[in-house]
Amino acid sequence: MTRSVYTPRPYGGLITSHIMDVDRGAVFAGMGMGKTVCTLTALDNLIMCGSDKPTLILAPLRVAKSTWPEEAKKWSHLRNISVMPITGNESERRQALKYDASVYTTNYENIPWLIEHFGTRWPFEHVVSDESTRLKGFRLRQGTKRARALAKVAHTHIKRFTALTGTPAPNGLQDLWGQMWFLDAGKRLGKNYTGFRDRWFSTGFDGFTMKPHDHAQAEIQELLGDICLTIDAKDWFDLKDPIVNNIYVDLPPGPRRLYDQMEKDFFIQLESGHEIEAFNAAARTQKLLQIANGACYVDPLTETDYDPKSKEFKEIHDVKIQALDEIIEEAAGAPVLVAYQFKSDLARLLKAFPNGRHLDKESSTIREWNEGRIPVLFAHPQSAGHGLNLQDGGNILVFFGLNWSLEDRLQIIERIGPVRQMQAGYDRNVFIHNILARDTVDELVLARVETKREVQDILLEALRRRH
Repeated sequence: MTRSVYTPRPYGGLITSHIMDVDRGAVFAGMGMGKTVCTLTALDNLIMCGSDKPTLILAPLRVAKSTWPEEAKKWSHLRNISVMPITGNESERRQALKYDASVYTTNYENIPWLIEHFGTRWPFEHVVSDESTRLKGFRLRQGTKRARALAKVAHTHIKRFTALTGTPAPNGLQDLWGQMWFLDAGKRLGKNYTGFRDRWFSTGFDGFTMKPHDHAQAEIQELLGDICLTIDAKDWFDLKDPIVNNIYVDLPPGPRRLYDQMEKDFFIQLESGHEIEAFNAAARTQKLLQIANGACYVDPLTETDYDPKSKEFKEIHDVKIQALDEIIEEAAGAPVLVAYQFKSDLARLLKAFPNGRHLDKESSTIREWNEGRIPVLFAHPQSAGHGLNLQDGGNILVFFGLNWSLEDRLQIIERIGPVRQMQAGYDRNVFIHNILARDTVDELVLARVETKREVQDILLEALRRRH
């Protein structure tokens, strides 16, 4: 639904004015802080001020393909902004470039192709690097291929360059040089990486580890102060409330057709009955939830993990796993707690993230998590309920899959929730990410846990709306 009124958050004006007033600058703001809508608002203002050249936004694939275009459609004040993703195979990318848009988005992997395609005819006056840490590996004579390709036009054909990230230095201050070079060509941190390293770092005993000097952080912050804007969540949010971020993914065509057929049969079953018990109605959605998550039990009668045949499943898609991978990458090393729903989810997650661990009955797992030794912990809400203290391990929770139980959801949130964070002495926000398959039962389940409405009422309303 399109929002009829744009109500900027307290920092919205800061980000917008920063992007408008600084030709080259960075915005450091965490997940869920509204960087996308604020950036689009700034671009809209630039257009109204007379800018007639298109903007290119670089982002991770899913973000470039879906998040930016969808955010532009959400707000009525952005109705004059047209966003065109340049993704897919070469033929699809060339076709996208034929459309007349004010903003184009593409994933970082396409940078070399885009540079080669346009050559000296580079059309983008303004480039926005979303998750600019993707450029941290740039070096003048080496480094990542995509960053070196972008460097060819960064200071010759691009007038404005904006970097956006919530984690500018995920592995330490050394990650800053590559990103900042695209803003000032080394004016502040040094013309090359070697000079930057020699000025502010010493090499560890192993010959590879870089240890910053005691004065490094203060000096680097001072040098970057005029082009960087930092937005800290705790300055704007009430710590009593978690920051919730809904991340939508689209089912690929094949799984979409399978889901639609299953949903049709499901609603036919609902429609044929005069009385529907809430338990049975929720149980009948299990197949739909399985497909939305990406795998389905082979036996058509197997709906829950408790069935002996639940070990046999077929993977259908991995779009939720891709979304989780981006969340973990954006967390930049901060531990992530992941709530899953089915055994098939767990099996696929452990395969996709081999450094992750399952929250089992061993007390050592909880201890290692709280000591920060487990980067990703997979937990079923029912197994992470009453009595577990997980707040020392982290403050990021991802719901890979959802279920109808509000109690289960609240219980796992409470394991790392704001109250426990405060009790443990941590001054940090709790981030909750819901990965949702668009136009699926995921949205109905979220409506249940957000509004506390009865399962039966939500399903019957969906039945009337869709059929």
